Amino acid sequence: MYLVTFVLHDPDLLEELLALWEKAGVDGATVLFSSGMGRMRQKQAIRDDIPLIPSLDDFYEAPQTLNRTIFTVANDDAMVDRILAVTEKLVGDLKNPDTGVMIVTPVVRAYGLEPAAPKKK
Repeated sequence: MYLVTFVLHDPDLLEELLALWEKAGVDGATVLFSSGMGRMRQKQAIRDDIPLIPSLDDFYEAPQTLNRTIFTVANDDAMVDRILAVTEKLVGDLKNPDTGVMIVTPVVRAYGLEPAAPKKK
């Protein structure tokens, strides 16, 4: 069993990526908003432009500029390979800039992944 963590650079591709992962055998995934050091440094460099009282547009703009970090569990090497293949088909070769970063980690133990047994009445 493996934990697949993927940081998607282009948030507009999220829905399509999740659909491709589902076709590759992913049953579920967790998606978080995230930001890397480069984007954080950019924000600090232009921090003087932040208004004292932000508008609603400022709040709606932030999620559109953030990466998406996606976590899922793959049962075997073949599933990891399928996830990688469909991901690179959509975003491009992960060796290229502005595509994303995928990390695959072996899982030694996992809790809460199996469905709960039916409760006895």
